[in-house]
Amino acid sequence: MRKRHPNHRLVKINRSYTVEEIAKLFNTHKNTVRRWIKEGLATTDDKRPMLILGHALMTFLQARRTKNKQTCKPGELYCVCCRTPRLPAGTMAEYRPVTEKFGNLTAICPDCHSIMNRRVSLAKIDQICGGMDVSYSDAVQRLRESSQLTVNSDFNEEI
Repeated sequence: MRKRHPNHRLVKINRSYTVEEIAKLFNTHKNTVRRWIKEGLATTDDKRPMLILGHALMTFLQARRTKNKQTCKPGELYCVCCRTPRLPAGTMAEYRPVTEKFGNLTAICPDCHSIMNRRVSLAKIDQICGGMDVSYSDAVQRLRESSQLTVNSDFNEEI
């Protein structure tokens, strides 16, 4: 499976790579690597075969990844549809715990009306929420924690 953002940690910084080796390393096409060279990936010289230093490749991939990264300010959640951080509709969000230490903030995007999510630590939730009105839902009750057994349950009532 091809990834949109190749893992820069696979690159060995003290090695030189050819276009074909980079394509094989990231499971991409050779033309993708040639496009990266046109976009600014530095080569050692203009001679064939083109050699790319591992350090230059790693720096290029890290710069590509951070160029498009958008951090959310306090009170904002990232909308995947709009591809930008936004304040939730009505400045309301719901906190759903995943574990006792962290959970997900869920809200509705005011522009496209899709669901926005943000993973937050319960200890830092006041800093992240800003002026949002956050409602806290209880943790999802597990089947074993339920006091009433379902009709199709295989559990004994002694548990």
